[in-house]
Amino acid sequence: MSASAYLSAISSLLSKIEESELPKIQAAARACADSIEKGGWVYSFGSGHSVIPVMDVFPRYGSFVGFMPITDPRLMWTSVLGPGGAPGILWLERQEGYVATLLSGYVLRPEDTLIVYSHGGLNAAPVEAAAYARRSGTTVIAVTSGDNHVRASATHSSGKKLGDLADVLIDNCVPLEDALVSVDGVVAPVGAGSTVAVTAITSALVAEVAAELARRGRPPVPFASPNIHGIPPSHNEGVFEAFRLRVAGSAARGAKD
Repeated sequence: MSASAYLSAISSLLSKIEESELPKIQAAARACADSIEKGGWVYSFGSGHSVIPVMDVFPRYGSFVGFMPITDPRLMWTSVLGPGGAPGILWLERQEGYVATLLSGYVLRPEDTLIVYSHGGLNAAPVEAAAYARRSGTTVIAVTSGDNHVRASATHSSGKKLGDLADVLIDNCVPLEDALVSVDGVVAPVGAGSTVAVTAITSALVAEVAAELARRGRPPVPFASPNIHGIPPSHNEGVFEAFRLRVAGSAARGAKD
């Protein structure tokens, strides 16, 4: 019945997120809506398995222009071992200085927001992403394990953990070991919980940002499934064109700075 135990644990986890983290998700949504309304970006960043929610923000059915994922193939494994393998990624995301070089290719501004995903919140990659954004005056939202933040010791030379650098810290409510199910005869828990938690938080955040923008009279136009009745084939072409124009506008502002 381990499958049932896992599903029960996930159900309880989502309920806990709703009970304890909803005000933080709403606060984060207001910051994101501010950025989008001002013509800025809501950037998102993660490494290792924490790249999954980044890829689930935009482009994704149900999301909209204003979100900008920051992904790096060197921080995403494409195989188990060898080139693009997990051991190399796990090594790289702990190396101080790498992420600052990566983010130097982006112009982060005070009107922007950066969402940083990391279950552990300790590695150099998420810590330095948040620190880089703070130096730019960018609002930082951290989605991490509160259990890790409270119980684990900082490993970065700054002495900081991701949560220490966040304007809004959203707890994924997953214990620091991540896996949720104990099985007799198995040395460690199985069945990871953080991916389900953070993708749920992400979709909840996107929905709340849409609602906040609509309340302000700025309803977004979602990237939509063609299976929705009444959505013409040209709809998503318009979404991507709006994205291109927003990128061009950001570049033009950057040239003036």
